[in-house]
Amino acid sequence: MLFAIVVIGVTVLLSITVRKIVFEGKWEWVIYFMALYLPFYTTSLSIVYQATGSPILVNVFKVLKEFVVFLGIISFIFYQKNIFDYPFRFHWVDKLFLMFYGLCLVFLILPIGEAGFISKLVYMKNILMMGLLYFFGRNTRFNPNEFRQFFNIIMGIAVAAFGLSILEKIMGLHFQQITGYADYNLAINDIEPSGNYGLSWTFETQTMGMRLASFFSTPLEMASACLLGFSVGLIGYLTSRREQSFIFILVMLAATGSLVFAASRSSFVSFFVMLFFIALIFRLYGLIKLGVSLLTIFVIYVVFIAPKEFYYFVIDTLTFQNSSSIGHVIAWLEAINQIIIAPWGTGLAMSGNMSSVTDELRIGGENQFLVFGVQLGVLGMILYILILGLGIKTAIKVFRRTKNTHAARIAFLAGTVKVGLLLPLFTSNAEIYAYVSWLTWWMIGFSVREYHQIQLAETDPPNSMVLQH
Repeated sequence: MLFAIVVIGVTVLLSITVRKIVFEGKWEWVIYFMALYLPFYTTSLSIVYQATGSPILVNVFKVLKEFVVFLGIISFIFYQKNIFDYPFRFHWVDKLFLMFYGLCLVFLILPIGEAGFISKLVYMKNILMMGLLYFFGRNTRFNPNEFRQFFNIIMGIAVAAFGLSILEKIMGLHFQQITGYADYNLAINDIEPSGNYGLSWTFETQTMGMRLASFFSTPLEMASACLLGFSVGLIGYLTSRREQSFIFILVMLAATGSLVFAASRSSFVSFFVMLFFIALIFRLYGLIKLGVSLLTIFVIYVVFIAPKEFYYFVIDTLTFQNSSSIGHVIAWLEAINQIIIAPWGTGLAMSGNMSSVTDELRIGGENQFLVFGVQLGVLGMILYILILGLGIKTAIKVFRRTKNTHAARIAFLAGTVKVGLLLPLFTSNAEIYAYVSWLTWWMIGFSVREYHQIQLAETDPPNSMVLQH
């Protein structure tokens, strides 16, 4: 049954996407495909392997995202009237991305590090995706209806994830125990089942409480998706008529509920950091009261209502007695030590949690900044930090200056979610959470495009027909 749902759903989504991209020149549909496919990516692969036992068929489903991106690039080139006359106006984020990938290319070609060329190539492909989604964002032109469809997809994902998590909680069963997640991980990724639920340790707290992931790959990925879902609900609520407020309140409640089910310490703290950031930067001071209220409710819940195992889970986390917290510190120290030893970089596929990084070669991996620092050296880490920081700054400027409501919403999401992800970036290799990572890089790219449109409108005559990108 699950296999039939996956095959039918993916086939329909892929056929519509291909028709739009290839025959209608709507290469922007890449982002629709990613928004609908990536949340279910690992679950779909698990179900396919469980039903067929075929690694080949699993690989077919694996490469669909790269296939769609490739089609999008070809469509972008083909449907330009004259690609050689296509106007570009480089922003500093563009230049930083080019320098970052230029550095990656050097590490790919030169014999640096112990990882094999294929492993380095696969790793390069994975980190290249965030730049390609940024590129699509830089060139996306959506009409109001297409914007609404995009927002509706994200809100639908948030509500659906919460609904499935409720069912998991009622049944006392992880959805991944039904989809064949453990068998898939063992056969395809060579990862042995672990933990009390036969999945992996990330699906439970130190006190053996359930950490839910709904249809996402891990609780950590669902927790990061909650930040995106909540932000979409919040900006929808703030920029829509009050009679439409119910659906946005529902989305925010669903995202918050899923965050609790995921039991991610870093994402939970990030949620409140994001609220205070929104309140201060976007001058929405009522959110400070909301944040304080939610924090108070959480404290009351932990102290007086929560099960003992959750209470001790929180206490151990705050006092750094939690084994996971200690593990983060050890991984950070290992990575920092390696950066000191090799400040110019150790080589691609030598750190992080991507599948191309083997356990024998892995150094650190519990901090996205340090992951790039180990592999690409201090220069690579600085370039990544500058890309992230300048992207957030540009998104904030666009939100404050644009007269396009939909563009303002995208910029709001780009800025707030990237800030919300800062803490998870310190505690995990968070760029592997493709759903949130790739979509927010697309949003950063779109924000940079809108920033240039604003500058153009302010400097060129109103009747100018020149488009800058």
